[in-house]
Amino acid sequence: MKALLINGSPHKTGVTNLALETVAEGLAEGGCESEVFWLGAKPISGCLACGRCREIGRCVINDVVNELIPKAQEADGIVIGSPVHYAAASGQVTSAMHRLFYTGAVDWSGKVGAAVVNCRRGGETTAYEQLNKYFSISGMPIVSSYYWNELYGNKPEEAAQDEEGLAVLRQLGLNVAWLIQCIQDGAAAGHVYPGRVHRAQMNFIR
Repeated sequence: MKALLINGSPHKTGVTNLALETVAEGLAEGGCESEVFWLGAKPISGCLACGRCREIGRCVINDVVNELIPKAQEADGIVIGSPVHYAAASGQVTSAMHRLFYTGAVDWSGKVGAAVVNCRRGGETTAYEQLNKYFSISGMPIVSSYYWNELYGNKPEEAAQDEEGLAVLRQLGLNVAWLIQCIQDGAAAGHVYPGRVHRAQMNFIR
C-alpha cells in the first residue's frame, strides 16, 4: 500500500508540509507507505486544453506535472494538501491538478482521495471543497476523518499548537490506510472495483 501526498504550497517546509507529515504518521500507523511530493516554487502553467495529453500520455508542457503522472499511477491513494489563498487552493496546486487529472494518463478508478487545507483564519471550507471535486469526478472514494481536514496557523510553530487539527489529520491518515486495505482485500476476494461501465455524454445545445 502506498499513498502519494502532494504539497501544493510554495513553501516546502511550511504548514502544508506539517499537515501532510502528520497524515503520513497516521498512514504509517495503518501500515501504509507514503511519499510527500512538493510541487516546488516555480510557476506552473494552467491547462492549454490542447488535448495532446490524450494521445501521448503526458502533458506537452514539460514540468513537474509530468513527474507526478507515474507517481500518481502507482499510488493507491492521493492526498492533496494546500494552503488557503483567497478562499481557494493555491494557484500552484490548482494548475497542477487541472492538468494531472485531465491528462487521462492515470487510471483514478478505485484509488482513494483526501484533501487537506491549512489557513491562518478563514476560507478553508471553500478550498477544501475545491480539492475534493477532483476526486468526485474521477471515480475515487473520498476519505474523511472525524472533522474537517484542516490545520490552523500562519507558521509551522503556530500550527503545531493546533492539537485538534493534528489529531484529525493523523486519524485521516489512518482512515486512508484502512480504506486502501479494504479495497485491496475486496479485490483479492473477487470484488473488483467496476471502473467506468456506463457511459453517456450529452450536449444540451442541438
